Amino acid sequence: MLYRTIKGLSIPALGLGTFGLKGDDGVRAVRDALEIGYRHIDTAQFYANEDAVGEALSGSGLARETLFVTTKVWPTNLADDKAPALVEESLRKLKTEYVDLLLIHWPNPDIPVGQTLALFKGMKERGLARNIGVSNFPIALLREALETHGADLLVNQVEYHPFLNQQPMIDTLAQHDMLLTAYMPLAKGRAAADPTIQAIAHTHGKSPQQVTLRWLVQQDQVVPIPRSSRVENLKANFDIFDFALSSEEMSRISALRGGGRLANPAWAPAWDAA
Repeated sequence: MLYRTIKGLSIPALGLGTFGLKGDDGVRAVRDALEIGYRHIDTAQFYANEDAVGEALSGSGLARETLFVTTKVWPTNLADDKAPALVEESLRKLKTEYVDLLLIHWPNPDIPVGQTLALFKGMKERGLARNIGVSNFPIALLREALETHGADLLVNQVEYHPFLNQQPMIDTLAQHDMLLTAYMPLAKGRAAADPTIQAIAHTHGKSPQQVTLRWLVQQDQVVPIPRSSRVENLKANFDIFDFALSSEEMSRISALRGGGRLANPAWAPAWDAA
């Protein structure tokens, strides 16, 4: 396992996304991941699976300090009179006294971002979260959070895979000693079908999915969080630390970047050009 060192913290460079992993299937998937070696688990209030994640974490026998756990607050719950109580509920479900990272899941244009950041800072000071960050923030809004409001943020979690150009975002985050957490890192199967990635995978005796994840973890500011419920896929996604891509192979995959955005719900902000 590789680790990212950011702001004095050591964070596993590969995590498990848990969207859609609920109930007994969710418990089993997270338990399997922990047994394989995952130590970075990402969930959210909106996923309705914090209880399943919490059961798997508490039953793992692993020391809490060895885990990096993230949850997120849904935009309609960002009001001052909602968020703290809901975060406390998240902690009860997760069976933990704190999360390592608490994120604004999506920006809410009806609530000033400075107000939300102050609220999150307060929850961090209360010990509910060790670190705070954002998700789905375009560069302009991220700069407002950092430069206008002086927020101390750890990550911006955004869609990122070989077909979406997030280099301007990565450069912005690097300027502020922040990480990019990459969701949908395998582009919903598109990476596995790409001829360029398939050819590179053949060279290394790896799968296209493994090559894609390796491309991501070889970028210093990036932490991918692939999601899977099948133990064989969990193992394969984790088996990416015994090979490396050459600079030429990295460039060939990077050349695939274009307008490949997959997540664009009605409540999305105005995205950066991709």
